[in-house]
Amino acid sequence: MSDAGAWPGEARGALTLSFDNLGEAAEIELGAIAPEQAPGDHFTATRVLPRLLALLDERKLDATFFVEGLNCELYPDRLAEIAAAGHEVGYHAWRHERWAELSAERQRQNLARGLAAFAELGIEPVGLRPPGGGLGPGGTGVLREAGLRYASPAGSGAGERDGLALLPFSWRHVDATCLLPPLGPVRAEISGSGEPIEPAAFLAHLEAEIAALTEEGGFLAVVLHLSLIDWLGWEALGTLLDVVGRAEEEGRLWVASCAAVAECVLSDPDRFRDGTALDATSWAGAG
Repeated sequence: MSDAGAWPGEARGALTLSFDNLGEAAEIELGAIAPEQAPGDHFTATRVLPRLLALLDERKLDATFFVEGLNCELYPDRLAEIAAAGHEVGYHAWRHERWAELSAERQRQNLARGLAAFAELGIEPVGLRPPGGGLGPGGTGVLREAGLRYASPAGSGAGERDGLALLPFSWRHVDATCLLPPLGPVRAEISGSGEPIEPAAFLAHLEAEIAALTEEGGFLAVVLHLSLIDWLGWEALGTLLDVVGRAEEEGRLWVASCAAVAECVLSDPDRFRDGTALDATSWAGAG
């Protein structure tokens, strides 16, 4: 598989800006708070999301927000704001269940519940990012059955498999990798040490990876979590968005939502067939 000439215009590479998690869903799944205690005023929804949407609007950048289905009950207005701003809403399980640990039938049930909840809001997710990064027992089959167009598991290389686009993320491009204890080996790949990575170092790493993408081509998914934007810093986030925006303006990168990249892949499946290598490593507690 070669993606040379695969992206719109003269772009060497394709990049997606994605933001994962919203509200209390993941905290409920981890048992940090009880479902009945979820107040619906989580800082990611009330403070972080509006400021982030404003930053993206200033730079005219499209993004994908992978959010849990529970947010349809807790934050329907916030989901409507994401969609109204022109960004994609993708599925991130009902309340951030570790996808690979669910049976195929439980995956089907999870998808059915979540997609129905989004449909009531007039939102139709076409892709899944599985919490934890693995597709698990259902593989691509349960996703196709649910009518999804793509999946974004852990791995490398945009590809097509059985009629589904695969747009993987690398843990090297995930902000949580800088902090979570299980991901020390990935930090060692980035910095030579398993110790936590500071925001400035992570920003420099992403800038270098984006520069390499503009030269070598391929696909890269930047994965940031709403709960960690304060950790990264708003100034650093602005710098990152500016780097991405300049590369797009200069025609070196195609910056698009995951849904748009998926349609590009599916429009020329022979070019992308079997272009993805999935990461089977299980990082307990990650994603």
